Amino acid sequence: MKATKETLSPTRVKLTVEVPFDELKPSLDATYRKLARQVRVSGFRPGKVPPRILDQRLGRGVILDEAVQEALPQLYSEAVQAEEVDVLSRPEVDITEFADGGQLVFTAEVDVRPELTLPEFSDLSITVDAAEVTDEQIEEQLVGLRDRFAQLTPVERPVQDGDFVSLDLSAQVDGEPVEGAEATGLSYEVGSGNLVAGIDEAIIGAADGESRTFTTELLGGDQVGQSAEVTATVRGVKEKDLPALDDEFATIASEFDTLEELRADVARRLEQTRRAEQVGQAREKLLEALLERVDVPVPDSLLASELEAREHRLTHELEHLGTDRAGYLATLEKSAEEFDAEVRENAGKAIRSQFILDAVIDAESIGIDQGELMEQVIMRAQRSGVQPDVFAQQLAQGEGLQALMADVLRTKALFLLLESVAVVDGEGSRVELALPSRASTEGDEAESDEAEGDEAEGDAPAAEAVEGDESAPSAEAATPAESTSAEPAASKGKVRDRDI
Repeated sequence: MKATKETLSPTRVKLTVEVPFDELKPSLDATYRKLARQVRVSGFRPGKVPPRILDQRLGRGVILDEAVQEALPQLYSEAVQAEEVDVLSRPEVDITEFADGGQLVFTAEVDVRPELTLPEFSDLSITVDAAEVTDEQIEEQLVGLRDRFAQLTPVERPVQDGDFVSLDLSAQVDGEPVEGAEATGLSYEVGSGNLVAGIDEAIIGAADGESRTFTTELLGGDQVGQSAEVTATVRGVKEKDLPALDDEFATIASEFDTLEELRADVARRLEQTRRAEQVGQAREKLLEALLERVDVPVPDSLLASELEAREHRLTHELEHLGTDRAGYLATLEKSAEEFDAEVRENAGKAIRSQFILDAVIDAESIGIDQGELMEQVIMRAQRSGVQPDVFAQQLAQGEGLQALMADVLRTKALFLLLESVAVVDGEGSRVELALPSRASTEGDEAESDEAEGDEAEGDAPAAEAVEGDESAPSAEAATPAESTSAEPAASKGKVRDRDI
């Protein structure tokens, strides 16, 4: 077999493969054996029909075509390996020459990983926020903790901002009740803004048993986007009774005996969170800097697959939340065109970021050992709430394990880069990031989760490695590989027969 490679573009190549007829004999013999078991011929037992009889019954051309289709996946795989092609998509195969006894010639066009020229990392500088913790931030956390231990006390007065009320709700559009918009005994904190627009203004000042009607826009259901007349009836008013912020409160709300000990612990945990946020911010800033410096072409097929995957995730999430795309876009105050353009941009950024990190993996010969892989399986199994062996079995199906390995390698590459670049705060002072060891590929995310979980009121999680988009209703902190579903490294160094 002879294979030659022609570069059509930075992300697409064409393989031309020439195969002598003799090399097709194993596939031809296998085809005869298969057809001999399938074709019933009087006087011959199943599996014992001679080739010449099969030629007469089916035609030599039909059998040759079957044999070629049988051989193509392996021939393509061998050509890819011989030419060291890093494939990213299914090939488009065209048989250009073949005759009985003659050579087989076919071409295969396929998208490939672009070759990148990486910049010098040592001259890169990124700026992150300082990790300082102010007295105001500490007090804000203590106030939030105090609020969590507040008690609700019934009051006999009109509704005020900050009260907790029990509400009966109903809605009408053009005088007709809106199905699914009724609620009875709904608990709501006035001023929180997490119910429907206009409700706070409507019920403030209302007494127990009083009804108020207001107009708002429906955000879900069959009548999403329409104006509705909503009637809210107050069925009870309670106010928060906050505990005193003293030593007694510290013993109730924590394991500490004094308020000062509690305050010191809150400060420590806030600093942990700020330092974890610094890592997340540095990750994002570094990838942005690399995207500016490195020209990274994206194959159309890969971008299309990623957009399809993001749309699928969005649809699934919206179904789970009981709303639709139009209602979700209304909450974002964006048109479909604006939203799609933003998703497309962010999907492209995520893929380009992956390509850059994959190039770093190759350049620095970054690898992963069995211990690291098992650590990740156990960690992710715990997050998913399943046993590690069950999670490992799930990964073994399809390409889950390859995706996990790509995720781990990319995160290690990112941390390696963060060790190489200069990181400063807004005043130009050098910042020592709280980077995990290279063996712990999700350390920054884990540290962020731990700090967030330990806080009195929990701050926002660390920034995503790639600037997040709004292609799903809820955003989770992600490692670079998790930012996109199109998994370029999943097929790296490997060709799958199903790609034919």
